[in-house]
Amino acid sequence: MKRLLFLFLTAVAATVFGMTFVPAAASDDGFVDIFDGKTLDGWDGNKAIWSVEDGCITGTTGDSGDNHLTYNQFLIWRAGTVDDFVLEFDIKLSKEGNSGMQYRSWEDPDTSKPFRVYGYQADFDGAATYSGIVYGENFGGILAERGTEVVLGAGRKPVGVKRFAQDETLKKTVKIEDWNHYQVTAQGYHIEQKINGILFSDLTDNDKETRRRDGILAIQVHAGPPMKVQVKNIKLKRLPMKDKKKIVFIGGPRSHGYGLHTHTASFKLMADWLNEYVPGTYSVVYTGGWPKDPTAIDNADCIVVFSDGGGGNIMIPHIEALKKRLAQGAGLAVIHYALEMPDQKTGQFLLDAIGGFFEQNFTVTKWFDAKCSLVGHHPILNGIKPFEIEDEWYFNIRFRPEMKGKMSPDGIAEHVIIPPGAKTSRLTPLVSCVPPDDTRQGADETHGGNPTVRKELGKTEYLAWCDTRPDGGRGFGFTGGHSHWLWGNPDYRKLLLNGIVWTAGVDVPNDGVDVPTPSWETLEKNQEFEPNLSPEQIQQWQERISNWNK
Repeated sequence: MKRLLFLFLTAVAATVFGMTFVPAAASDDGFVDIFDGKTLDGWDGNKAIWSVEDGCITGTTGDSGDNHLTYNQFLIWRAGTVDDFVLEFDIKLSKEGNSGMQYRSWEDPDTSKPFRVYGYQADFDGAATYSGIVYGENFGGILAERGTEVVLGAGRKPVGVKRFAQDETLKKTVKIEDWNHYQVTAQGYHIEQKINGILFSDLTDNDKETRRRDGILAIQVHAGPPMKVQVKNIKLKRLPMKDKKKIVFIGGPRSHGYGLHTHTASFKLMADWLNEYVPGTYSVVYTGGWPKDPTAIDNADCIVVFSDGGGGNIMIPHIEALKKRLAQGAGLAVIHYALEMPDQKTGQFLLDAIGGFFEQNFTVTKWFDAKCSLVGHHPILNGIKPFEIEDEWYFNIRFRPEMKGKMSPDGIAEHVIIPPGAKTSRLTPLVSCVPPDDTRQGADETHGGNPTVRKELGKTEYLAWCDTRPDGGRGFGFTGGHSHWLWGNPDYRKLLLNGIVWTAGVDVPNDGVDVPTPSWETLEKNQEFEPNLSPEQIQQWQERISNWNK
């Protein structure tokens, strides 16, 4: 009853005092079930081996037939990958069995042997001979024996070994042919494995050439004698990446056609750039819609969304999850069509989160050549020059009221530094233009003309902006993004990359985020539609990109 009263009063306070982002309740331990106890939804493996039995993931092998193994196989969690995390699960194994849980791992690229996985493994065997060791499947063998604290150096060789418990003492705590509770904690390059609440192994991987910070989860069945393994209560909790800012790109399903609204191709390109050229960041990409991984945004420092808008906006069913993560300090960057919300209720979320949104029957979308001016001296504008580019731009964005009056008579935006802990917001325009008069003359429609825009000929409009919320979290909005080939423009791409880096809480370099101009072959990667440009169109784009980069 007390908890219900607390939640009710919190909700009232949020309504009365405008507290949009409500932090998670104190009792929330952050763990999420990644096995539903009924089906193998989200998991993928050899169907002759894996099933759900008595509410447990069950792997059974034989000495002949379809479930006889000639190599170790794994049941792979397909919903996402793991980076810094705590994983808990209960495991039971037949006495002759050999199993374990892979993490931060990868699949064998040899597709002739499916479901073979390599990487770190929390080992577990039925006789408790190896249970609790950190094993490297095709990754160095035994990396940390039971009861040891190991530091790996170059070549996956130990450079420091310290024993903290005797092997036989730990072995006696393992329950043979019964349930055991396993916990794996990986943060940075430090890994701890516990069984039944007792530390079994401790590994610090300092082999900079081969160590892994992320990868897949997978449960093992071992080649050899017939065996049976059961796993249940699989729970995952993301941990903050203390040495990096994590940027989670979420792209919607494929949309407009080849080279247009390229949710997948654009995000994979951006993530590759940031991972290679911006130290202190780590980017991961989910595409095809909202992630199936229920923990996808749990340790994100910045969430970037590019999808269809209106009623198809992929954020709408997940607004409460986004509010929760933003309340914990994460930033939100929203690109192009994802700025559109279908009503005031959903639009209010973006007003609070990033300062503005595309409002139907108010905002206008038009394809035009925008002469983009830089507004003020914000870090997001570092290294950027005014540019002119044709895109499908949105204008007459619905902003929070404080955006009014941002322009001083000389065209320079007011800009102040917000001190830590300040309970105020700062909505700041970044890029402006004056749309051609003919873009304002359309008849009334959802995405076109309306009485407001028709009477505002010559008005300066904002095409990109940023926001610092009262809680210190950051937001970024960008109305362009229709054509994928515009990534060839150095100022255009730098604006996007600077905005995302800033929203993640990373200092933007003085010259901005500099990345190489992508080749045409690079731009063509990860497209979701078949190519349909003529040789003449390709040549025109290539010439345009070349001219932009002179």
